[in-house]
Amino acid sequence: MTQVISSSGHDDMIHDAVLDYYGRRLATCSSDKTIKIYEIEGDQHRLTETLKGAATKEHDGSVSVLSFENNTFQHTIFQAHGMGVNAVSWSPALVPGGLMSAATGGQTAIVRRFVTGGADNAVKIWSHNAATNSYDTIATLTGHTDWVRDVAWSPTPLSKSYIASASQDHTVRIWTCAAGADQADSASWKSEVLEFETVCWRCSWSLAGNVLAVSGGDNRVTLWKEKVRGGWECVRTIEE
Repeated sequence: MTQVISSSGHDDMIHDAVLDYYGRRLATCSSDKTIKIYEIEGDQHRLTETLKGAATKEHDGSVSVLSFENNTFQHTIFQAHGMGVNAVSWSPALVPGGLMSAATGGQTAIVRRFVTGGADNAVKIWSHNAATNSYDTIATLTGHTDWVRDVAWSPTPLSKSYIASASQDHTVRIWTCAAGADQADSASWKSEVLEFETVCWRCSWSLAGNVLAVSGGDNRVTLWKEKVRGGWECVRTIEE
């Protein structure tokens, strides 16, 4: 079933829209510098929240984090990249090995972390600080020589953590952190470089977290998988 929201309430162009995990809430962001939250019930929708000033200019280097707790929204804004933020991606709620620990009755902690990519060519990992109710940089991953256009944190929490970063330097880097390693130590993240002939615009993991899709300036989408003996290989190319 497709539902069309013909009157969004925004006063300018809508740049992005995303549903929550359960498909019950829709968030939209616009050039009018607002974020709107809609409750979705079957084929009906209702605007429940308008957050003003949340959508800042992409070049000001800030990140806005919205959290929904106790039926209220909390809004945090902080500086992330000096030259502008191009992409944000949340980590899984569990660290690698967390599912196995929970299945065997062990203790497991819920983490609130995300990764950002910026016009300063850097990839940064952020973690929630409960004391300040904000987010701190815990690792900075360097290696790109041009703008980082997109980042994607693999949704799988099984054995390793994977972050993909797509750049204007014609490369995608796949950053890997082994289970048990300290994600807050930049040296724990090892990267493998995938070379392309044109700019890489977007990267996205499959739901299982084992296939990476990359789109670029050549109007192609390539699918990549990790080989058993290590390394990554292109398993399919999709063209227009």
